[in-house]
Amino acid sequence: MARQVLVVEDNTDIGKLISLHLADLDCQVRLVGDGRTGFEEARTGRYDLIVLDLNLPGMEGLELCKRLRQQSDYTPILMLTARSSEMDRVLGLELGADDYVTKPFSIHELLARVKAIFRRIEEFSGADGEVKGVVARGAMMIDVEKRSVTIAGKGVDLTAKEFDLLLHFANHPGRVYTRTQLLDAVWGYGHEGYEHTVNSHINRLRSKIEGSPAKPSYVLTVWGVGYKFNDALPG
Repeated sequence: MARQVLVVEDNTDIGKLISLHLADLDCQVRLVGDGRTGFEEARTGRYDLIVLDLNLPGMEGLELCKRLRQQSDYTPILMLTARSSEMDRVLGLELGADDYVTKPFSIHELLARVKAIFRRIEEFSGADGEVKGVVARGAMMIDVEKRSVTIAGKGVDLTAKEFDLLLHFANHPGRVYTRTQLLDAVWGYGHEGYEHTVNSHINRLRSKIEGSPAKPSYVLTVWGVGYKFNDALPG
């Protein structure tokens, strides 16, 4: 089945070029040219991916990303930015974007990023394409289809990326990950210098799931290496 992709890009030539090459990946593309229309389309439509320019008329891409991540449904977002400021990219990732490509970019790079996002979707969904059910770790229950988490029956409010990070850990209990490996697995990029993004997400995740964030029982620190999910918890 063809994947549905929303491209929000105000440069018509770039938007058409992206759409043309996404079609080669068996994607059906809807192209819109301003942020407000893009937000309404993303909010009401059913898409497998949103390719989002940051510099948009009507509504900035960062604001669009922020509003979408406040919704209950989750759709992966690949940002496009011509901005040279690293903080724009970091902020976009902090707001819940899955990856980014900086203009000017090669089509090969863009398609590689898109394929990587689709691979992560398939990993979380299972080899047969059906979403995995519930992951149980101790008192924690992770409902993959509903993208919800409860601990001892109490709901936990996580952002999209916090959920992805937790699910990745819970699916591999006991395995130790460096920050770079977590960037590759959960965010989909391995650029040096972004390790603080992992740190900040883990700190916020712990504040929500741990009874005592200073003495975590779920996501553990492996000093000098990285982090792991506690494999002593019953599954």
